[in-house]
Amino acid sequence: MRELVNYLLFGWYPYLAITVLILGSILRFDKGQYTWRAQSSQFLRRRQMILGSNLFHLGILILLVGHFVGLLTPIGVFDFFGITHQFKQLGALVVGGLAGLAAFIGCSLLLHRRLFDARIRRSSSKGDILVLVLLWLQLALGLATTIWTIDHLDGSEMVLFMGWASGLLRLDPSSANLIIDSYLVYKLHIVLGLTLFLITPFTRLVHIWSAPVWFLFRRGYQVSRSRIPVGQPRFSPTRGPAGIAPSYGGPTVLRQQADSGEQS
Repeated sequence: MRELVNYLLFGWYPYLAITVLILGSILRFDKGQYTWRAQSSQFLRRRQMILGSNLFHLGILILLVGHFVGLLTPIGVFDFFGITHQFKQLGALVVGGLAGLAAFIGCSLLLHRRLFDARIRRSSSKGDILVLVLLWLQLALGLATTIWTIDHLDGSEMVLFMGWASGLLRLDPSSANLIIDSYLVYKLHIVLGLTLFLITPFTRLVHIWSAPVWFLFRRGYQVSRSRIPVGQPRFSPTRGPAGIAPSYGGPTVLRQQADSGEQS
């Protein structure tokens, strides 16, 4: 029974999660591309949102790159460049630990806003809160793995996970046997990570495909998609807002009075 559960979770569940992630994201972009975004609440408790968002996105992007490079790079590549397993394990522990801590603090700040600010909680969907809770748990599990990693600085445990990941790339589900005796905390971390991949197309997580690197540390900006085709007037000549003139190359902002009742 133990072997069967391990085989299903680490031999076949990864394929299911990745397939749903890719096909579901394509279908969502095709059918509902205007929902391809993370709902913003930055006008409420803005400073906490900016700090939490920056820490979370910076940390999570480093973690994603680190996990993919660390797991999917063939061991022979590290051997060719003379990078020992011990050095790689120590580097992953330091860089991943710092990035994980930053992401965890950022996620905690964002989750705190959603749960303990009444206005933000009312404007948040259950899905938004659930996603943040799952991300918080995943980051907590990731930080918890460092406790066991310190006891395996020789890189032996890491080599097993690299073999498992490379086996999956070769379409060999039996590679799940390599990690059957791994610590439970690592397995929970992997299963929850795959579950996050699985639900991505159906939640706000889908905007990870937009890789929001370029807006980190910017203040007061939100990216949105316009429903108006390129070349079409963005504002109605008769119904457009005061102070903005209609144009075909984009809105032309005119000088407008600071107070609508000024000089009236």
